[in-house]
Amino acid sequence: MSAKLDHSAAEIHQSVAIPAGRKQLSGDLDIPAGAHGLVLFAHGSGSSRHSPRNRYVAEVIRDAGIGTLLFDLLTEAEEAEDRFTGQLRFDIDLLAGRLVQATKWVDRDPNVKHLGVGYFGSSTGAAAALIASVDSTVPVQAIVSRGGRPDLAGESLPHVTAPTLLIVGGLDDVVIELNQRAFQQLRGEKAVEIIPGATHLFEEKGALAQVARLAAEWFRQHLHAR
Repeated sequence: MSAKLDHSAAEIHQSVAIPAGRKQLSGDLDIPAGAHGLVLFAHGSGSSRHSPRNRYVAEVIRDAGIGTLLFDLLTEAEEAEDRFTGQLRFDIDLLAGRLVQATKWVDRDPNVKHLGVGYFGSSTGAAAALIASVDSTVPVQAIVSRGGRPDLAGESLPHVTAPTLLIVGGLDDVVIELNQRAFQQLRGEKAVEIIPGATHLFEEKGALAQVARLAAEWFRQHLHAR
């Protein structure tokens, strides 16, 4: 990025490259003027930063005065491989590690390092977000899971301290049960919101809008400048 900006008024809209070991991850960084927080998106299995659902949620979050970073957890080559094998999308430790690396990148950049960090995770990305919040040396102030698999975070669940909101569709019976089990293991501030009549992808009219509003409010309450 270029020269340091005036944090009180800076507005940023950039495509970014995030180092991940010897690889680079593509991302879209959008910060509204006067933002105090930044939400990193961990997309679900088989998805990318171009996910229309996550991009819609990100827009609502930005309307609430909070920045967003949508980025690909896999490189283009890895995504091509995963389309055939379907294995990397379920490598939760790999995905969590990529999220930790992206968080370190945020912490090093003078234009955004002052922003409080939150995670928004979908599907398997929710488990990655929970694990990353435990492993990150940068404090994670809030987590929201949309139709997630927090159960896949396993032994990390009792160590999550970031306030966590689990959002599940009311018709997503199996995932509701998995979220409830994971919820019992969380030890910090936590909440569950079940959207009536919604299925796993929240495709029903108004369902995703409810998710976005809940997420934006959760982050608005818990994110503050570092």
